[in-house]
This record gives sequence, structure tokens and C-alpha cells, in this order.
Amino acid sequence: MAQGLSFRHTVTGEDLKVLEKAPEEGRDTEAVKHFLETGQNLYTEQKACLKAGEEAYLVGCSGCHGHVAEGKLGPGLNDDYWTYPKNKTDKGLFETIFGGAQGMMGPHAHTPLDEQLRLIAWIRHLYAEADPSEAGWLSDEQKANYKPFDIKEHEALGEKAFEGECKVSAN
Repeated sequence: MAQGLSFRHTVTGEDLKVLEKAPEEGRDTEAVKHFLETGQNLYTEQKACLKAGEEAYLVGCSGCHGHVAEGKLGPGLNDDYWTYPKNKTDKGLFETIFGGAQGMMGPHAHTPLDEQLRLIAWIRHLYAEADPSEAGWLSDEQKANYKPFDIKEHEALGEKAFEGECKVSAN
């Protein structure tokens, strides 16, 4: 599998050697192949693809970042402020998750790449700011249809929030 982009550790700048360190599982999806070439996450705002991202977030991230990314021990992830400005891009957020950061944020290189992309999509979905113009990870079409995350609505919808088949295409 080709890797078109260079992925660097958020703090040290070292090469993350993604294809050497990441598990074999979850590398062969169209979303992963596209991401490694372009840095664009095809799962962003694909409602049917978000359930796995929510599950991964609740297990691996919510203890420090809060159940809806409001921040606890770790910083909030649902607004316009980023401890590491590179996290405004999906590539940057991936680098921080995969390689770790300062403090208690260790590397998550052991997590399958496809799961990491779904996790990033969920984090982006939690964006609660009213003005989507700062959400550089959203396409123009997604910005035009943007609706801030509402936990009460999400809980009321339950499984219906994720209806449909998770299908993505780079075309």
C-alpha cells in the first residue's frame, strides 16, 4: 500500500512510520487508502459510519476529553481551540492520535487505521460551534448543511442516528 503523505509526530517532528507501526487490520479500506494519499477523511459527516467512531471515542478518549469532547483532564475537542494548531486538519489530528502528544496522551499506533479515521470523524461530528466556517475539515457542501452537535437530540435518536450503510467513495 502506498503512502503519499509524510506523517510527523506532533511534538518531536519525527517520521511516524505509519505503515510500519500500524496493525495490518483495517488498512485495506478505501477510506484508509484515500487518507494516506490525501489526508482527507472520507468518513467525515457520513452518519452511517459514525457509530464505530463513537464507540472508539467512548472507550479510548472520553475518560480524559469528556463524553462529548467538552474536556476534562485533557483539552476539549469540540470547539475552535486546538492545543496543537495542526489538529485543525484531519491529517494533523491523526498524527496527534497515532503518535501521541505531551502529558498523558500516549501514542495509539496499535489502533487499526480505519478505526482511527472513524474516531476522527466522530470527534469532528462533536463540533459544537455555531459557525462552521472555522471547521476546515468540512467540505463546502457539509458547511452549507452544518448543524451543531446536540447531545439531547443524539440520545433521543439512539440507533436511528446511524441508519444506513457505511459506504464511502473517493470519487
